[in-house]
Amino acid sequence: MPVSAGNSKLVYEALLGVGVEVMTALPETWLVHLIRLAEDDPAMTLVRLAKEEEGVGISTGVHLAGKRSALLMQNHGMLQSVNGIVSCAQLYKIPLLMLISDRGHLGERDPWQTEGGKVTRRVLDALGIVHVELSAPEAVASTVAKAMTLAQASLSPVALLLTRDLMWEEPALVAELVDTSVPADRMGGAP
Repeated sequence: MPVSAGNSKLVYEALLGVGVEVMTALPETWLVHLIRLAEDDPAMTLVRLAKEEEGVGISTGVHLAGKRSALLMQNHGMLQSVNGIVSCAQLYKIPLLMLISDRGHLGERDPWQTEGGKVTRRVLDALGIVHVELSAPEAVASTVAKAMTLAQASLSPVALLLTRDLMWEEPALVAELVDTSVPADRMGGAP
């Protein structure tokens, strides 16, 4: 599976670094390693959801209990959660940290992912939700920390968009692995 285990671990460690103790998630391809890390960590409570909007309510309860949470979902899940985000998190000033697998952009192979990707940013903008792309591994920890700081200070939702550049590792093509200009008897041998 070409989902980046290493970058998923960077994201998970960044969430631990900002004090996240509860994660809510629905299974999704790009989130598989993040969910597995949470599931295997005795210090983390992972709540599996039937639909993403439930995560808004759980995150609200976690906040009211004095702890920090992160809601993992994909574009379509965020779109389905708009009612909970507006009528709960925004209305009652809940610092909701959302990590959204940002599907449907350049390189997307699944046609069912494309429509959600086209409108995610516009919906976040319309809702007044600050959102930032996570695409460079070296910026993950600082960006997650800044997002959690803003969510806590503003008592409002903040979205981190997990981009293809961060979450996906394209398998190398065989043609790129073999330099055809080198004679076969010289490949792998000493010069």
